[in-house]
Amino acid sequence: MRDALGSVGSVLVLGGASEIGVAIASLLAAPRSATVVLAGRHGDSLAEAAATLERAGAGRVETVRFDAADVASHDEVIDSAARTAGGDLDVIVVAFGVLGDQQADEAGGDGAVRVATVNYVGAVSAGLAAARQLRRQGHGCIVALSSVAGERVRRANFIYGSSKAGMDGFFQGLSDSLAGSGASVLIVRPGFVRGRMTRGMKPAPLSTTPEAVAEATVKALRGRSAVVWVPKPLRVVMAVMRHLPREAWRRIPS
Repeated sequence: MRDALGSVGSVLVLGGASEIGVAIASLLAAPRSATVVLAGRHGDSLAEAAATLERAGAGRVETVRFDAADVASHDEVIDSAARTAGGDLDVIVVAFGVLGDQQADEAGGDGAVRVATVNYVGAVSAGLAAARQLRRQGHGCIVALSSVAGERVRRANFIYGSSKAGMDGFFQGLSDSLAGSGASVLIVRPGFVRGRMTRGMKPAPLSTTPEAVAEATVKALRGRSAVVWVPKPLRVVMAVMRHLPREAWRRIPS
């Protein structure tokens, strides 16, 4: 549970090797040497993430297997993480996601379905499992890593963008459903993040870093915000972009 200064004692990162997820957990764990549970698929990546958190000041770091597409396992993963953390979870970070390959996925195969399954179906399943845990506790916050790509879906990445639009809408509704329960949701909408997932891609204007997203997220958690844009000017930019006529929207460079 959070102390008087807003520091937390336990963090679960779903998508435990995520650069942003690990950066958020590092900032949250340090003040109270919190317990962090990293949930993910890849052992080597999780081990590296655990080492990063230990250097950052986490008191204890545990890893559990988690597959966003294996929805039948999500309740047990959340339950196991809570037990590992001593009974409850103060913050659950939903940090998993796949970018896909727009051109290849349009051409055929199951790539588009995988993007939708992981980014949307997996987020719905894990989000509901997380909410059930926080309702039982009567406290805690789900941090949902969304994307500006879902705010208005572009031709260049409409498969990924639509999955994030659905995910973002789901967590808005989940936030409303948790009102009065003691639990809450923080939706984080970063722009283009320069990291492993986007390596080799040309950065978009107002791009950011995992560390900057983490700092903004932790600040928003302490302020009890519901939504945070990273960087902040994106909120104004997208307020304009949402109202562009479709013909003008289509002409925006990819």
